[in-house]
Amino acid sequence: MKKLAYLIAPLLILLFMGSCTSVRVLSDYDKEANFNTFKSYAFYKTGIDKAQISDLDKKRILKAIEVEMANKGFVKSNDPDILISIFTKEREQVDVYNNYWGGGFGWGWSPYYWGWGPGFGWGPGFGWGGGNNVSTRTEGSLYIDMIDARNKELVWQGRGVGTLNNTRNIEKKEERIREFVSEILKAYPPMMASK
Repeated sequence: MKKLAYLIAPLLILLFMGSCTSVRVLSDYDKEANFNTFKSYAFYKTGIDKAQISDLDKKRILKAIEVEMANKGFVKSNDPDILISIFTKEREQVDVYNNYWGGGFGWGWSPYYWGWGPGFGWGPGFGWGGGNNVSTRTEGSLYIDMIDARNKELVWQGRGVGTLNNTRNIEKKEERIREFVSEILKAYPPMMASK
């Protein structure tokens, strides 16, 4: 029994740590863009208006972007170097866990066997384990686009993907939005810009 506990404990730790994975981030950029010249920003209203989320969540995202950009030394301006736009996607993720651990006895019908023992077909029986467990969660993507204000060309895009907390707790929702934005903007400006 102790051996089983030694095997299960690391698996539970890995499962718990895996469930704590917050935001997966990807970014892409235009290698020709000179990111060192970008010092000021403004929000690209046309793009932001198209984002299919509530106006309250838009405000939360934009506020989180303002904080992160200020921390990076950027200033908000009416004559910006870059325009920032956002859009979102979400999808329902379905997870199926097979909880059958094997074993069982019963009676049933088989063309090869009749009576007590491993049963096939219909009839009562008993066993352990228990079939499938199905859960759903909402996985969301937040895209943050940086657009060169002079030529209106996309120069950088960051995407954060993670499970959305379907919560009524506003503080937790705001914290999750800040986490998404912070993780995405860690990749901006791209490393090549600091060369």
